[in-house]
Amino acid sequence: MSNVGRFEFILLLIVLIVGLELAARRLRLPPAAALVLGGIGIALVPGVPVIGIDPDLVLIVFLPPLLLAGAYFSVWHAFRAHLGGILQLAVGGVAFTTFAVGAVAHWFIPALPWAGCLVLGAIVAPPDAVAAKAVLKHVHLPERITTLLEGESLLDDAASLVIYRFAGLAVLTGAFSPVHAGMTFVLLALGGLVVGGGLGWLWIRLLGRVQDRILSITMTLLLPWVAYIGGEMVGASGVITTVVAGLVLGWRQHDVFSADERLRWAAVWEVLVFVLESLVFVLIGLSLHAIVLRHMGTAWVAQDVVRPVAGIVAAVLVSRFVWMILTEGLRVAWLPPRERPDWREFLTFVTIMGWCGMRGVVSLAIVLALPATMPERDVMQIVTFVVILVTVLGQGTTIGWVIHMVGGDGGQGRGQHHHLSVSQARALIAHAQEQAMRQQAYDAQGQLVHGRLLEQYAYRAELAERFSHEQQALQGRRDAHYHALLATIQAGRAELLRLHRGGEIHDAVLHQLEHELDLQQMTAEGGLI
Repeated sequence: MSNVGRFEFILLLIVLIVGLELAARRLRLPPAAALVLGGIGIALVPGVPVIGIDPDLVLIVFLPPLLLAGAYFSVWHAFRAHLGGILQLAVGGVAFTTFAVGAVAHWFIPALPWAGCLVLGAIVAPPDAVAAKAVLKHVHLPERITTLLEGESLLDDAASLVIYRFAGLAVLTGAFSPVHAGMTFVLLALGGLVVGGGLGWLWIRLLGRVQDRILSITMTLLLPWVAYIGGEMVGASGVITTVVAGLVLGWRQHDVFSADERLRWAAVWEVLVFVLESLVFVLIGLSLHAIVLRHMGTAWVAQDVVRPVAGIVAAVLVSRFVWMILTEGLRVAWLPPRERPDWREFLTFVTIMGWCGMRGVVSLAIVLALPATMPERDVMQIVTFVVILVTVLGQGTTIGWVIHMVGGDGGQGRGQHHHLSVSQARALIAHAQEQAMRQQAYDAQGQLVHGRLLEQYAYRAELAERFSHEQQALQGRRDAHYHALLATIQAGRAELLRLHRGGEIHDAVLHQLEHELDLQQMTAEGGLI
């Protein structure tokens, strides 16, 4: 297929993605599952071209922006508070799953050397950042679970890639040093912290000097690839470099972006992340179908493939539950008796964390990059694709039901920090704005010059304070207020369009006033949430 043909095919995939997303919402399916199935369905259509996927290209195109977007929107205080638990999952959990899968693989495939078994374990060990993000945005979980899952998905790729690199080298050379591998991982992680922090700080300084929103948005679009490629070039972990740069940018973006830049930046990135996430899952579906067809007539026999595949998939699923039981049990044992959760809370945590282990783009890219000389390469590829399929379709489609059954959607758990509600925070903000307006409302001689504004902000502060204490009683009046406001905005929009279509105003006036009405509408619709 020519490059033009590939581009046209990708455009067709994006069109189909829109249809699959709409179908998933209508059928109440997780989008990730619908997209994977859609990719398999597309591949089954006669005459559809087969696109060879370059694994290195998959990693460098898809992974950096999705990692940075995830880190950008991470809650920094929660991330820092639960860093120990995140590392326990991202490093300890990946290592435990790698060795568990390696032991099972050696049992079922004795011909595969131990180093090759660990290669397979490292491939299927890391839960995927894309899959986790796609699932978490459709469910409501306690803050600790959400933070652990998001943090794990951001950092576990680095641990997996290090294990894979050294295990693969051991297969080819016959030499492996766990101490050397551990020291290398520490150096890669420290390098990623330093380089990512430095790039994040540099980008903040540059964005502060750029006074053009188009250039600012373009620079933020470049940062994930600069961080990933730069980290790899200097010998650090590109994954950790990108995550740290995203955390720094997310922490400081409130200081460097104007309101207009932030609105536009969010819109651009929302579309970019949606397209990249969707393409990843469709490509997984296409690859799953292609690899199965390639091996159907060769190694697809019960003794050589089916039993090893079933055993390794079971090891992937069970090892995560075992690790969660062990680590959470140890954590609870160290807590004072008064702070220990009861058995129901413990079971809820272990069940949800154990079931949220979807695999995806990193496992796909690594297994496609296996060298041709790797022993049992075909079996490794089939195992990996089945693991992806089972976790995305099986766990991804049932996670909402599992969370509901174990009672994990009940909000804050015991011992979690209490945060102000939206209404309470709005009341405090309105009070601060009223105080600022009282200082600005009078001139140097004490004469009231902004009486109307002072009255407006005082009234707003009074209503916000009342609503924060009497939310249930005042909810109807508040909704009626915003519905009335939306009606006036709609009337203004209709008049604006009438003036423009009648040739009475210029397009520049239309865009300016439409932008103002859009901001008013966003505020009113936000009030109804």
